[in-house]
Amino acid sequence: MHIDHVGIATEEAGDLADLYADLFDAPVAHEEEFDGLRVVFLEFDDSYFELLEPLEDGTISRYLDSNGPGIHHVALETEDVEAALDTARDHGVKLIDDDPRPGAWGHDVAFLHPTSTGGVLIEFVEH
Repeated sequence: MHIDHVGIATEEAGDLADLYADLFDAPVAHEEEFDGLRVVFLEFDDSYFELLEPLEDGTISRYLDSNGPGIHHVALETEDVEAALDTARDHGVKLIDDDPRPGAWGHDVAFLHPTSTGGVLIEFVEH
């Protein structure tokens, strides 16, 4: 596995994308509206920043209300999300998703609960 992306909650993905593109020479690789969010992926060699802007009330808007903007999750790329979930179960990790679900960019994803992973929300992503 390797780090696929870092999810960053923000009130304005466009402005942050412009800043990061200029500051880090990180071009926009993909942009979409998905699941009540505007999602912008900025490319860094073999990984991404995923900017998450809420378009309606939901998980990210509640996260922003409670925590403000910043890092929301770390995503690890796996060749088999179901096998990664089985490994997590075998280690007693609490799961948010018992089964993979559709994610941004058409990928299958599943999340591990941060209470079992040192306070970090971890996403498995299968391309």
